[in-house]
Amino acid sequence: MRPHDQITLNSEVTGKIVSISASFEDGAFFKAGEVLVELDTADFEAVVANGEAQVARMTSAYALEKAQSDQARLNWDKLNLNEEPDPLVLRIPQLKQAEANVKSADAQLGRAQRDLARTQIRAPFDGRVRQRTVGLGQAIRTNSQLGTIFASDYAEVRLPISGEDLPLLNLPEEVGDQPVEVVLRDALNLANETIWKAQIIRTEGTLDASSLELFAIAKVDDPFGIISGKPPLRIGQPVTASVSGKVLENVMALPRLGVKRLNQVYLVDPKKMTLHNRTIEAVWADGDHVLIRDPHIPDGSLLATTKLWYTPEGATVEILPDIDPNAPPKTTMVDPKAGKPGKGKSLKGGGKK
Repeated sequence: MRPHDQITLNSEVTGKIVSISASFEDGAFFKAGEVLVELDTADFEAVVANGEAQVARMTSAYALEKAQSDQARLNWDKLNLNEEPDPLVLRIPQLKQAEANVKSADAQLGRAQRDLARTQIRAPFDGRVRQRTVGLGQAIRTNSQLGTIFASDYAEVRLPISGEDLPLLNLPEEVGDQPVEVVLRDALNLANETIWKAQIIRTEGTLDASSLELFAIAKVDDPFGIISGKPPLRIGQPVTASVSGKVLENVMALPRLGVKRLNQVYLVDPKKMTLHNRTIEAVWADGDHVLIRDPHIPDGSLLATTKLWYTPEGATVEILPDIDPNAPPKTTMVDPKAGKPGKGKSLKGGGKK
């Protein structure tokens, strides 16, 4: 379990920390745009005031130059010389310089205002604090690390897919592919019956170098139960995943106890009651069943699940009834005088073959 977006929160300006929000504590939740840390604003407010004054001076100077330029144009027109005057006569260079000074002052004021706003360090998204690394009253510089935070809207789980299971799954590879539904369970507390629903939205695209497994990325919405109210699925928590794969057709499910030496089974002809050894190739398997696809196995064949020590090919077998463990035991009576068995029923071992 990992966050899909985790960042180190940095300061964009230099200053002294004067306030830290209660939402900026280890493990605390916060909202996008919430002020987490505030710096001393006195120096920044002074720079803004100076910038505003500079803009006012430059604007006034520009207005004066503009008026002088307009007056020069009127004076020239009164002369009726029928020719365009020299730019110096109209004070064009001085007017352009005054205009440039206004733009420069506006830019400096804008930067000062942005720096003032940056004294309030805000959360870029809804999330949670992993670790805070600064304290109240601490002087920090530009790009100082304040702490580590991560988004809480959804999380991701890396699911290892073995090479044998890959052909059985339709995993999304490109943007727009249909996601695959996943059910997650707590791998630490097996008694926890809580389930979390997720969706495989992409794969990492490359096999793991050590295990040769492909990791699929599953998206878990609202992992901390903020909206749903369910128990939280914490960052770093191991989980088990159940994924629905492709539907296998024309397969047979064999109990795991019926498979010997990994790929051998003993089949019984129901008509002749003869035993036959057969090699199988598993399509899929788990702890309880082995799925095979073998069209040459006749319908109605029986599978021997009892542990057999000696199994010659074609041997005749007998299927014994199961013993009821609650039934009273059967005994064989012996005549003490003759030393021979008397009337009674002999007990045969149970189990299927």
